[in-house]
Amino acid sequence: MGKLAIGCFPGLVGNMTFDFAMKLADAAADKGHSVSIWFSGNATGSVKAHQKHLKDYSTGEKPLLALIAKGVEICTCEACTVARGVQKPESIEGVQWNAMHWYLARVHAADRVLLIGGE
Repeated sequence: MGKLAIGCFPGLVGNMTFDFAMKLADAAADKGHSVSIWFSGNATGSVKAHQKHLKDYSTGEKPLLALIAKGVEICTCEACTVARGVQKPESIEGVQWNAMHWYLARVHAADRVLLIGGE
C-alpha cells in the first residue's frame, strides 16, 4: 500500500475542508494506506479536547481519535494552534504538535500528496 500525506488548510466558517479531509483519511486508512495529516490555519482549532458538539457544528475529537486508533499520524502546526488560543495540555491525546518541517518530511516520503483547502 502507499503513503498519503494530507495537508488540511480550511477557510473560515461554513467550510467543509476539515470534514472532507477526515473522511478521505478514514477511507485511505481502511484500504491499508499509511496516512499522515497536517493541520494548519483554522484546522488547528479541531485538536482541542472536550469541545461541546452541537447538532450543526462538528468538532474534531471523535473523528481524530478514530483516525489515531487506525494508525493515522495527525500533527497540528504549533504556531497556528497557539495563535488560536489552544495549549498543548488541552489537546486531544495522540495529536502531535510540530513546525512545518514535520509536514515537509511527510510530503517528501509520500507516494501521493493532497492539499485540501487554502482558498
